[in-house]
Amino acid sequence: MTLAASGGHAAGFRAVPVGPGIDHVAVVIPAHNEEQVLGRALTAARTAADRLAVASPGTAVEVVVVLDDCTDRSLDVAAAFAARDLRFRVLPVTFQSVGKSRRAGCRAVLESLGGSGAMEGSAAGIPAHRVWLANTDADSQVPENWLVRQLELAAGGADLVLGSVEPDAHGTHHELLARWHARHALAEDHPHIHGANLGVRASAYLSAGGFPGVDRDEDLALVEQLRRSGAGIVSTDTIRVLTSGRTSGRAPGGFAAYLLALAQP
Repeated sequence: MTLAASGGHAAGFRAVPVGPGIDHVAVVIPAHNEEQVLGRALTAARTAADRLAVASPGTAVEVVVVLDDCTDRSLDVAAAFAARDLRFRVLPVTFQSVGKSRRAGCRAVLESLGGSGAMEGSAAGIPAHRVWLANTDADSQVPENWLVRQLELAAGGADLVLGSVEPDAHGTHHELLARWHARHALAEDHPHIHGANLGVRASAYLSAGGFPGVDRDEDLALVEQLRRSGAGIVSTDTIRVLTSGRTSGRAPGGFAAYLLALAQP
């Protein structure tokens, strides 16, 4: 057994068996009418991909932007990134459902790697346990070490990495921000689950049935299935994601709705 941690962050991690390395990483980002913030999210994802390319040159990286029934300029923003960087691709869908969008993005990755065979555990000669699905949101900005750290934890045995999030102080009322911090300890082994900061080994993802096609709490449902399956799970604050502090969001019952409820006297 070894602690799924490195770089001086061993404290607080649960012990999990040593796991295999990762050969392919896919970042999946669902978006619905996010033209004002999508560029920042994609820039942050690109920076994280660049950092991983330096740290692990043999690991392929792609970023899949799932545009769900967008009627604004989100397509233009995403297409501009894809035109400049071949690691980016755009997947238009019409679900109006974050769960279905996340599921479609992950499925597209696995099918492009190995066709229908990918869904049975292999991908273009890459075993599914060597493929990593990193998930975030279009209104969020991942840190530079986001992918590097997830792969460190995957090599340490993690099948699922649950990162922390923090509302962006810019644009968030100071009283609401204080209420949020009073209820959310940003530390190792935190109890929180956020689709904006979640990475999972493809083999574990497939065994758990993937993200369910629901309009809310798809991240909670996936994590519950992974826990039942005995997957190696690590919760960490070493890859904190900055997310929007808005109280009017795109997904019903999502993070914005939670903040809105928290803002009530």
